[in-house]
Amino acid sequence: MSGLLDLLSSSTGQQLVSGVASQTGQPESKTAEVLAMALPLIMGAMKKNASSPSGAQSLMSALNTNHDGSQWDNIGQVFSGGVNDSLKKDGAGILGHVFGNKQSTVENALSKQSGMDTSTIAEILKIAAPLLMAYLAKNKKQSNINDANGLSGLLGQLLGGQSTKNQSLITTLLDADGDGSVLDDVAGMVLGSKKKKGGLGGLMGGLFKK
Repeated sequence: MSGLLDLLSSSTGQQLVSGVASQTGQPESKTAEVLAMALPLIMGAMKKNASSPSGAQSLMSALNTNHDGSQWDNIGQVFSGGVNDSLKKDGAGILGHVFGNKQSTVENALSKQSGMDTSTIAEILKIAAPLLMAYLAKNKKQSNINDANGLSGLLGQLLGGQSTKNQSLITTLLDADGDGSVLDDVAGMVLGSKKKKGGLGGLMGGLFKK
C-alpha cells in the first residue's frame, strides 16, 4: 500500500494535480505543493475524528453510503468539462465535519505558507476532500475493512506509508507537541509560532528539494 504523499507522483495523482490546477488556474507545481500539505491535514483530521467510536462510525457510514472509490478510478472524468457543483458541495460538507470551526484557520495557514489567496485554497480543499474520500474508500474496499478498528488502522497506514524521512516529517506536521491536537499544531507550525526544524518547512524541502 502506497503512502498518501506517494500517490501524488502516481499517474492518478498527476491527474489530480493537473485537474485541480486547471480548475483553479494555478500552476501545477504550486498546486502540487498545496495538495502535499492539504491531503495529510485532511486525512490526519479524519484519523483524529475516527479515534472515537462515534467518529469512526460516522466516517464508516459516509464511506459505505456516499463514496465507493469510483471517482478515484475515473478521476479524469471528474475534471472533464470542469468540476461540478455537487462535488464541491460534498467537499464543503466533508471539510466542515473534519475541521469544524478550525476550517478558516487551516485555509489561512495554507494560504500563508503557499502564497495562494484563501479563496483558491478553499476551492482546492473542496475539490480534494471528496476525491480523498474516494481514495480512502478504494483502499478500504481493497483491504476488505468493515469495522472501526480496521478503518483507523488503514488511515494510519496511509498516513504512515512514506519513506522514514517523510513519515517523521508528516508526524511532526500533524501533531507538533504530541498532545493529539492536529489542527492547533498545524496552524501554529504553518503560521510560524511553533515552526522548527522538521516541521512544515522541512516537509516541503524534503518533498520538493527547496
